[in-house]
Amino acid sequence: MTASPRILRLDSSASGASSVTSNLNALLVETLLASNPGATVVHRDLTELPVLNADRFAANSTPTGERSVEQRELAKLSDALIDELVAADIVVIAAPIYNFGIPGAVKAWADLVARASVTFTYTETGPQGLLTGKKAYVVSSSGGVELGSEMDFATPHLTLFLNFLGIADISLVDAGGLIANPNKVAEAENQIRSLASQ
Repeated sequence: MTASPRILRLDSSASGASSVTSNLNALLVETLLASNPGATVVHRDLTELPVLNADRFAANSTPTGERSVEQRELAKLSDALIDELVAADIVVIAAPIYNFGIPGAVKAWADLVARASVTFTYTETGPQGLLTGKKAYVVSSSGGVELGSEMDFATPHLTLFLNFLGIADISLVDAGGLIANPNKVAEAENQIRSLASQ
């Protein structure tokens, strides 16, 4: 990791400022900044992203030099998201559990940054991620689903996706099962302080 790491903060909650995950994500970034003087932050609200459609998929899949004028315009967003991810040393993702899975906003981001020969490649032994050497934090919360339980299809999905891109160093901030354990937010805050100081 560089002496002045670049942090990419990604928020995805539909609840906005009242979101548990967004607030925990903010605390995590603040704590990381305190532990890494000189670090810089790029912040992206994933709820503003479009869903991948046929035209955007074709534009993103076409080599840069072969894109039409329309495709170049459509591919700008994907290119920008990939540039943010490639430049980051630390990726901090707020991903609440919605209906047992990741939010649609996170899936939209994943669909826009997963690009063959750019963020991953195919080899004789299978796909290989190209974004190695990065640290990722996944901040997740839910009302009724405990993280790691058989009902949690969100954190395994996101972990698998990050691994697919080559990001293997992942720490999970656990604020799951808030209904059963109202102290979970405070526990997650303590976890953040411990993780960010390591």
